[in-house]
Amino acid sequence: MAKRILVAVIFVPLLLVVMLLLPSIAWTAVVCFISAAASYELMRATGEGKITLPMQLVTILSAAVLPLGSWAELGTAYVNLCSFVMMTVCFWCAIRAYDGHSALVGFFQVLVCLFGGVIIPLALSALVGLRCMEYGKYLVLFAVLLAFVTDAGAYFAGVFLGKHRGITQVSPNKSVEGYIGGFAAGVAFALIYGLVITEMARMPASLLSLGLCGLFGALATEVGDLAFSFVKRQYGVKDYGNLLPGHGGMLDRFDSMLFCAPVVLFIVRFLPVF
Repeated sequence: MAKRILVAVIFVPLLLVVMLLLPSIAWTAVVCFISAAASYELMRATGEGKITLPMQLVTILSAAVLPLGSWAELGTAYVNLCSFVMMTVCFWCAIRAYDGHSALVGFFQVLVCLFGGVIIPLALSALVGLRCMEYGKYLVLFAVLLAFVTDAGAYFAGVFLGKHRGITQVSPNKSVEGYIGGFAAGVAFALIYGLVITEMARMPASLLSLGLCGLFGALATEVGDLAFSFVKRQYGVKDYGNLLPGHGGMLDRFDSMLFCAPVVLFIVRFLPVF
């Protein structure tokens, strides 16, 4: 527990400084690193030791550079190019393994690489997109805190109020009360955040937009948590990594963000907060 608290005390302030005080390229670099680390952790956890080194390298590289496209506003052509290159390399490695009568690399391993090298960075790119918008530092802070508050609300509601457990075998210790608590915490936080920003920054915030973000963002957060718990359960993995002692890996900390951030970005593009 002491190690977990110490890492949080160091990691969270650094994350906030980069997110709020430094130029957007600095935050983009952090997201690129998180994306690359998460893709590697996924391959290590699910690849069954069959993903070859070239496949790993091209997957990590794709995950590291894709978020740059959102910062530079390169559009879908950049995404298509990165996806095509890594897909070609991965299939070529699989074909060569098949020609060598090796069963080490299969279609499943190719799909794992595509998920780690394309889906994960595209989802995390929403954090870059939020930061690059007008009033971006307030928007990206909101998305990050929304996911964490929802997770915390679900945890504490489950600990103190949870009675109806076992609704899914993916997370048998989680309760109905926990899910409701997380959902309620996310919505309440969104509305409170709007009131605080309006008062402190003197910028009237749309409670409708923030309320919808809280509503659907909290739901997406809980789905994201379950999704990657499902992967852990299937492969008997406790943590995806140990990059953050006491917390696991990057994918352990940012799994729900993969679902929450794109939802928030989608809503604020059509219903601006400020």
